[in-house]
Amino acid sequence: MAKEITDRQEDYSQWYNDIVRKAGLADYSAVRGCMVIKPHGFAIWEKMQQQLDSMFKETGHVNAYFPLFIPKSFLSREAQHVEGFAKECAVVTHHRLMNAPDGSGVVVDPEAKLEEELIVRPTSETIIWNTYKDWINSYRDLPLLVNQWANVVRWEMRTRLFLRTAEFLWQEGHTAHSTKEEAMEETVKILDIYGKFAEEWMAMPVVKGVKTANERFAGADETFTIEALMQDGKALQSGTSHFLGQNFAKAFDVKFLNESNQQEYVWATSWGVSTRLLGGLIMTHSDDDGLVLPPKLAPLQVVIVPIPKPGEEIDAVAHKIAAGLKAKGISVKYD
Repeated sequence: MAKEITDRQEDYSQWYNDIVRKAGLADYSAVRGCMVIKPHGFAIWEKMQQQLDSMFKETGHVNAYFPLFIPKSFLSREAQHVEGFAKECAVVTHHRLMNAPDGSGVVVDPEAKLEEELIVRPTSETIIWNTYKDWINSYRDLPLLVNQWANVVRWEMRTRLFLRTAEFLWQEGHTAHSTKEEAMEETVKILDIYGKFAEEWMAMPVVKGVKTANERFAGADETFTIEALMQDGKALQSGTSHFLGQNFAKAFDVKFLNESNQQEYVWATSWGVSTRLLGGLIMTHSDDDGLVLPPKLAPLQVVIVPIPKPGEEIDAVAHKIAAGLKAKGISVKYD
């Protein structure tokens, strides 16, 4: 019988795809470049999400949600930002369908063209900073520490499950501060949270560093990153934290009244990790026999298999053991 998982040394890319598919983590979808995250894969993402969310909240951050659609004009306000994302944007041009005159199905209604096209969120800086203009008036409104869990769309030409897809899940933090020093401190603090999560929960060693100017996030003054070394000897960018300076504040005219009663532009950060972390997790720990996960992120940590076949007495004992394990925070299944 043919081996179901390709050896890493033979074809690393195929080995990775085999692991993802055979472990039931994700599948290809009918939409080009997009993936279906299956229950087993989503359970891992949920554990990542829960832990990271707890770490963010411990440092004073709160969650919010912002629109999926961004007016095209918003992206034009920050020159570097629009240049960085222009080639990856999905654009909504119409708001209605109609039955085809020849009865062949549905077509776009030419009368339903939008006055201004909408961009499907590639990242949320523009829509968020347009909102922050109404939220920030005084130094008393700062710092503003907001995170959102969302999906984003970047029209990738070459895709790989979890690692690079046209649509993916992530969290994106967007914070506003009264001083440059405070914003830079926030940028580094988040990088440290990412590094701690990667090493203590994912058991994935990372190197922290600063991106070069040509790799910097579009619209940022500095981009900090955690990079992990995969089994093929290549580094995987696993999380980024950006010091945005006053670029977006100036683009969207977000000012505050400081303690000296003077108007001043706010200082900003943004930061995020995505479902790419699942790809890093797979490539860090798995082997030629299949998926390997660190206990803290495994959807199931213990499976109870009764031998011999279960009866009332065995069922009772198994359920008691399972209840005891669950009480200790261990995920368990009685098979």
